[in-house]
Amino acid sequence: MARSKDSRAAAGDDEPTDGRIRRGTVRRIVPYAMAYRWSVALLLASTVVDAVATAAGPLVLKMIIDDGIMPGRTDLVVWLCLAVAGLALVEAGSVFLVAWFSARIGEGVVYDLRNKVFSHVQAQSLAFFTRTQTGALVSRLNTDVVGARQAVTSLLSDSLSTVLSLGLVLASMFYLSWQITLAALVTVPFFILPARWIAGRLQQLTRRRMELDADLSALMSERFNVSGAVLAKLYGRAQDESSLFAGKAARVRDLAVSVVLHGRILGVLTIVLTGLTSALVYGLGGVLTIDGSLELGTLVAMVALLLRLYGPINQLGSLQASAMMALVSFDRVFEILDLKPNIDEAPTARDLSAVRSGGAPRISFEKVSFRYPSAEENSLASLGHPAARRTEPVEELLTLRDLSFDVPAGKLTALVGPSGAGKTTITQLVPRLYDPTEGTVRVDGHDVRELTLQSLRDTIGVVTQDAHLFHDTLRANLEYARPGAAEQELIDALKAALIWDTVHALPEGLDTVVGDRGYRLSGGEKQRIALARLLLKAPPVVILDEATAHLDSEAEAAIQRALKTVLAGRTSLVIAHRLSTIREADQILVVAAGRVTERGTHEELLAVGGLYADLYHTQFAQHEPLEVAVPGTDAH
Repeated sequence: MARSKDSRAAAGDDEPTDGRIRRGTVRRIVPYAMAYRWSVALLLASTVVDAVATAAGPLVLKMIIDDGIMPGRTDLVVWLCLAVAGLALVEAGSVFLVAWFSARIGEGVVYDLRNKVFSHVQAQSLAFFTRTQTGALVSRLNTDVVGARQAVTSLLSDSLSTVLSLGLVLASMFYLSWQITLAALVTVPFFILPARWIAGRLQQLTRRRMELDADLSALMSERFNVSGAVLAKLYGRAQDESSLFAGKAARVRDLAVSVVLHGRILGVLTIVLTGLTSALVYGLGGVLTIDGSLELGTLVAMVALLLRLYGPINQLGSLQASAMMALVSFDRVFEILDLKPNIDEAPTARDLSAVRSGGAPRISFEKVSFRYPSAEENSLASLGHPAARRTEPVEELLTLRDLSFDVPAGKLTALVGPSGAGKTTITQLVPRLYDPTEGTVRVDGHDVRELTLQSLRDTIGVVTQDAHLFHDTLRANLEYARPGAAEQELIDALKAALIWDTVHALPEGLDTVVGDRGYRLSGGEKQRIALARLLLKAPPVVILDEATAHLDSEAEAAIQRALKTVLAGRTSLVIAHRLSTIREADQILVVAAGRVTERGTHEELLAVGGLYADLYHTQFAQHEPLEVAVPGTDAH
């Protein structure tokens, strides 16, 4: 059932507008990491070993000088040097294991997120896709999901390693000399406070950069497909398109520079902190050593520990910035996952094949009214066109109004009428591409909202005016209707659609790649391939939305003969603008302004002398077809 504004608000109106991360984002990341709990445990264990080895090295160095070199104990020096070498090997091994397990966890999370986002997007209604820029959506699935990996690795291994190393190093420094350690820590607040401000600023800049990257991806997606490329060439807009792209790319560049500069500020602060702290340690330590209150080995160990302190402090600053940027990626992914589909399946939904009475089912519309959902009801502002994000009026105009009619079982019902009358919308309500705003659509007496989506769509076969073919082989496009179909079944379907001779003549035959959206085929060839795909599915209900629009008169006549055999015994709903193609329909419904204004057979409607008769006489008087309605544009 179509969602209300209130339910939509609960699902996604908390989309951030100030660049900040929504509350609970970090908490929601944890289950994705915990799916790899054993790898996480080993990662954390390796991180602890690495941190301990890092802090232990300088302490062993102190023992070499104070307990070995100064007293002249050669044997102790040798053993302690072997211990230093052993610590180096342990540290190297732990670093390798941390990298290994981080990669396993990070890539595993990316895999899980990609699959979950893809499946969730597939479950969205048609309204979602009509409002969403493809490039922006692909950016969420690729760039943002990959960026989310950094959040997992940063929040697990890097954060633990940094905090643990910092704690152990500071503990060792306090153990050796609390005076020097306190002096070294005086400058730390001058680093931490600016780092917090920079991290917040990076959140906003990163979210904005991701939005601009998505806009750039959307532009490339539209201009790099065959239709977009042809349009740019035919209208001579190649230079304008390059300028448009350069402008968007420049904004991405400028924002990326700003992000890098803000990140580098932390590095500059670290350099300043390092210089000040080094001066304090060397100065104070040198004086204490000269006075004899500090051993030479202790001073050397303090200097070594100080060098190891810079790394965690530097990582602490960069970690905060990196983690915030990565969290923005996770947040943008969660925005998609939080968007509830307009078309959902009831928990008690039944399988249509199990409850169907047998034979071809009857289709009924009972007091159906419909309006297209607004953008705020079915999508995210950040996924739409930038202009639509600023102003998007709510569509209150009804496309269909109090519509009631029956499509008899096993009969052919035709829909005719002017463009924009609502014909395509009617056909989209049957397979639940949309749900009615009011009223009920029934298949075999069952409300379509009470049936499982899979069983409903298994029962219905559709060929639209602009048939879509994937950039794949003819075989793969046909098997989309029936995976695993035998080759002879494919050939029989192609023969029935009168396209087998053309396919057979191709050098690669069924293994010919049809190109982007089937662009290597003519319009008529694409349409007949789509008809063959429908024949292969052999559904009890057939919907044809001007399926013969791209055929010449001879091919259309042949297809009509083939369809007459194929549609026999099936419930058929056909949109036709060429009225000659539906003269033999069992029922013709004339749709105007979202209502059925006339119904009957061809002869009955001509006798009435209404809109159908006017359309028929006008069409044949001028010997040209009526304007073809584009699917999805009714009442727009």
